Amino acid sequence: MPPQPQIMVDLQMEQVMPNPDLKTIAKLISQDPGLSGALLKIVNSPYFGLANKVSSIQRAVNLLGSRSVINMINALSIRGEMSDETIVILNRFWDTAQDVAMTCLTLAKRIGCEAPDEAYTLGLFHNCGIPLMLKRFPQYMTVLEEAYYSASGERRVVDTENRLLNTNHAVVGYFTAKSWNLPLHLCEAIANHHNALAIFSDETSRDAQLKNLLAILKMAEHICGCYRVLGNQERDHEWESIQRVVLEYVGLSEYDFETLKETIHDLGAGG
Repeated sequence: MPPQPQIMVDLQMEQVMPNPDLKTIAKLISQDPGLSGALLKIVNSPYFGLANKVSSIQRAVNLLGSRSVINMINALSIRGEMSDETIVILNRFWDTAQDVAMTCLTLAKRIGCEAPDEAYTLGLFHNCGIPLMLKRFPQYMTVLEEAYYSASGERRVVDTENRLLNTNHAVVGYFTAKSWNLPLHLCEAIANHHNALAIFSDETSRDAQLKNLLAILKMAEHICGCYRVLGNQERDHEWESIQRVVLEYVGLSEYDFETLKETIHDLGAGG
């Protein structure tokens, strides 16, 4: 997955400083799904032999150290040039990834989630399949816009992708996250992030960890207007289908959610 050009510039500037700051490096990396994924893949590899998978970018940077992280950044910076057109299209993806990640973090803290770092990671990576789908299918953004338009009732965003392309960004994102050695429950959340209606309607076979993460993610996506930025739609058809079950699960009324939404916008998160 190509890294965001401006993030690469900022990281290159930081690494030439006499004493590169790990906190600054971690903050920059955490804004980019491609860089974050590459970093987590390294630190979660058998080489490190960690007992538990790492999902925190700051912890991963601390474990690797500045020299190893800088070497990784330099390697990614020579992966090849992107056309201006591709960069413009991917800006829609990068912007929503960062906004949703920050909103997930804010929501997780507001509603008392036990693992706000994981909520941030899911927000950053949940659409990591989109750049790869765009690379494989040049017309993919047009398909994605149709998918958001058609998402209502029982029809999911990924159903349109499956019909037109025989795959979808959630499936591609799942396998990408697995290749990065992300914790399995985060991979499963990525795979199911457009399957929320079925998951929240099923009271028997889905665990609380998955529902907690998906509830935060779906609220964050709506607050950040992914339906507008990625789907080019005026209405969030998917949210209209799942709003009741998601809010019921987290114990929020529509009024509570609208108040929370305004608060997050006032904080500068959520776009």
